[in-house]
Amino acid sequence: MPNVDNVGDRTTNRIRWIARIWGTLIVAITLLILIGYAWNWVTTGKADPHAAEDYPPIENLPPLFGFLSVLGLGVAWRWEGLGAAITLGFNLAGLPVLLIHWPITHDFPRYLVAPYGTWMIIAIPGALFLICWWRSKKRVIPQHDA
Repeated sequence: MPNVDNVGDRTTNRIRWIARIWGTLIVAITLLILIGYAWNWVTTGKADPHAAEDYPPIENLPPLFGFLSVLGLGVAWRWEGLGAAITLGFNLAGLPVLLIHWPITHDFPRYLVAPYGTWMIIAIPGALFLICWWRSKKRVIPQHDA
């Protein structure tokens, strides 16, 4: 397997590092959120003491898909194609849930940031990793053993 850092041209390497830095920031923020939930769980016995009690179970899907998308960004550091597929796949799977449960209405600017804008912040580095994988795959020349 070729080393992903040495495959491709300078543009591909720049795109790759933009995706890696962006993805790392998202993974770090996600870890901070998970650590906060774990800390609350240990100290209060609840992950979020201010959470609503009775809410529809469909509301659990977008955060789960978001977490799995962020996990895909971590995978993309080693396997760009697989990580990008995981990230974009879970983003696309979560989009219909968001559109059905939280439809875009006349109050559009509010929905530009939450949840659709947040969803796109995760999807963009996934798309960049996919572009890098595609460009690197085109440039790899197989070497045959003699």
